[in-house]
Amino acid sequence: MKKRLVLLLVAITVLASATLVGCGSKDSDWSYIQDKGELIVGLDDTFAPMGFRDKNNKLVGFDVDMAKAVGKELNIKIKFQPIDWDSKESELKSKNIDCIWNGMSATKERQEKMSLSNKYLNNKIIIMSLNKNINAKSEADLKDIKIGTQADSAALETMQANKNYDSFKDNISEYKSYDDAILDMKAGRIDCIAIDQVLGEYKNKKTDEELYVSDFDFGNDFYAIGFRKEDTELTNKVNDALKAVIDSGQAEKISKKWFGKNIVIFEDYK
Repeated sequence: MKKRLVLLLVAITVLASATLVGCGSKDSDWSYIQDKGELIVGLDDTFAPMGFRDKNNKLVGFDVDMAKAVGKELNIKIKFQPIDWDSKESELKSKNIDCIWNGMSATKERQEKMSLSNKYLNNKIIIMSLNKNINAKSEADLKDIKIGTQADSAALETMQANKNYDSFKDNISEYKSYDDAILDMKAGRIDCIAIDQVLGEYKNKKTDEELYVSDFDFGNDFYAIGFRKEDTELTNKVNDALKAVIDSGQAEKISKKWFGKNIVIFEDYK
């Protein structure tokens, strides 16, 4: 009996030690980034002016500059990883990327599925057309207009959340990118596009043909950075660095560079 008791105590001690070692060896989400020495940022590299390729194929944009500034604040290298925007959640979950940072709207669904940074930029979802005679003045007008938008975009989610969505949902066509939607609009297959204001205004500066903005818009659309749901420590670290970049005036300079004005904010979800 005494021998059995000794063996039992030894087994319990070994098990407890293994448990403690296991708990102690588990890295936090921030330690995981520190150990790697880099934060992998997932983005759609066609989404100007947030993150896109210039004429020399260099990755540029507002979010690119902001991520670099935050990385410097954290003393962490930023690695940009272009992804299929439709697959951004699975890319994040599989750890192919560490965050989604590319004009991503802080929708209620994403607040539930991800750990989001504070809102850092105010945007709107607007309607734009190549034909100035196409001017939606309310949701009711959308039932008579063919609308194009990017698949899995904030614009699409915003339209789906609209109270009158059922009246115009059959008129919506989804595209891989906004560039594809604009090409179809030029071809006459759709009448207009539902698009982020920051992107729409940028397109207007760069295109030879003017895009006309409808009187109706879908309201405010705030941008945030998306992390894995469990990565709250990393989220807080990036939030602190983001605030430091804003407080120092760097963010305002970056905003004026890309938008001609300061549209940077720093708000929580209360």
